[in-house]
Amino acid sequence: MLSRILIANRGEIACRIIHTCRRLGIETIAVYSEADRNALHVRGADRAIAIGPAPAARSYLDAEAVIAAAREAGAEAIHPGYGFLSESAAFAEACAAADITFIGPSPSAIEAMGDKLRARSLMIEAAV
Repeated sequence: MLSRILIANRGEIACRIIHTCRRLGIETIAVYSEADRNALHVRGADRAIAIGPAPAARSYLDAEAVIAAAREAGAEAIHPGYGFLSESAAFAEACAAADITFIGPSPSAIEAMGDKLRARSLMIEAAV
């Protein structure tokens, strides 16, 4: 089982992940932008690491900064929550390249489901 997870998100989803990890005895690392330094997820995590300025494109969507924070904290895995990097196959691949577990679907599944027309075709083929 994992012992230390970095949560690459903010707000309610990050708080829910922190709560679940705490029940499972897993240490949590939050990341935050300058604007979120006093946010609930930052206060609730076991550790928090700043990853950039307020615009999400320069913090929560900065894959390199998130992976650097995971390395700094010694995280074994990254939970992306939803939105932000959870929809990036390239981020899932970057996690694998960094030997960090991506908690989510495989890069190929992210690519397939990210294209709504392709996803619909796959679901029809699977009779779902």
